[in-house]
Amino acid sequence: MAVRMYQILVDAHDLPAQARFWSRVLDWQIVFEAEDEIVIGADAHALPGMCFVPVPEAKTVKNRLHIDLTPDDRDAEVERILALGARRADVGQGEDATWVVLLDPEGNEFCVLRPKRSLTD
Repeated sequence: MAVRMYQILVDAHDLPAQARFWSRVLDWQIVFEAEDEIVIGADAHALPGMCFVPVPEAKTVKNRLHIDLTPDDRDAEVERILALGARRADVGQGEDATWVVLLDPEGNEFCVLRPKRSLTD
């Protein structure tokens, strides 16, 4: 393989808070921390990771890229993530949607999907 994903960068105002939130959501750990970036991952050698970097401006529009999570139990996971500080979001999904849209503490959208039984579901 010529290329593989290394990490996803996330613009943030409060790097430590965002890193803590996402590390708890994903059950990952902080693998690198500096004043201008914090990286989380499943472990120090696992790829991809998430890197939080500082930006001065606030988020103003819907994300053009977002994360989809697929848990064993969608409803239980949504409740767990809400307790960690996420908020529900309405982006126009209907009542029959098989996913739940949430916002992280800085307003980035992500989805919690119905459980996937295989990669072809």
